[in-house]
Amino acid sequence: MTLWALEIEYDGTPFMGWQRQKHGLAVQQVVEEAAARVKGGGEVSEAVASGRTDAGVHAAAQIVQIELPDFTPFRVREAMNFHLKPHPIVVLRACPAPEGWNARFSSIGRTYRYVISNRAVPPALEAKRVWHLRQRLDEQAMHQAAQRLLGHHDFSSFRASACQAKSPLRTLDRLDVARRGEKIIIEAAARSFLHHQVRNMVGSLVKVGEGAWTAQKLAEVLGARNRAVAAQTAPPEGLYFTGVAYDPPLALE
Repeated sequence: MTLWALEIEYDGTPFMGWQRQKHGLAVQQVVEEAAARVKGGGEVSEAVASGRTDAGVHAAAQIVQIELPDFTPFRVREAMNFHLKPHPIVVLRACPAPEGWNARFSSIGRTYRYVISNRAVPPALEAKRVWHLRQRLDEQAMHQAAQRLLGHHDFSSFRASACQAKSPLRTLDRLDVARRGEKIIIEAAARSFLHHQVRNMVGSLVKVGEGAWTAQKLAEVLGARNRAVAAQTAPPEGLYFTGVAYDPPLALE
């Protein structure tokens, strides 16, 4: 067997998140069971993801490590995609993992995108893939306020109570807000994030977009280091895991 790096895409709607659960189907379980069938049955190998996603959260470029036969990347991709059916998960690219590499701990950066449908009419085609808000948001005010969160801070105000990270300190490299037609797109980048950090920041940025908070208010919320003073957690369906960086980059094909 060879340790492989897989770039996968999935719709998180029908899953309990990435990690295996006692009750409910998880992306990890589906990937591991597909890999077992590619190997011809037998022991199930653990699939390790670059970052765990919660129930309902999607991925455009999740990186997963798992043991598979010594095939070509094309054959690994095709075999996995055959056995992943009918679940909304596909392998986009693959490559043998470099020596000493780990999908999670070798990462030097992760990116997320949050999508808000900002129109009067609720979405039909993207009902489980965006957060719908009727009131028109001021995306410029949101972007300006978001810049107050950049840098190295204690992000306790945007940390889930169930977060298992040893420290609330994180360095936020990018938090951009832009309008694209009827959608508000929020892009976040950091080496790592706290549990629910992106969704909690989005919830508070929406308060700015609605005119209820100023940029100074958002800065004060950050400084309070208290989850109770921040806004609601944005729903999972608008969040996408969009990428992970390694040095050197993976030779995915």
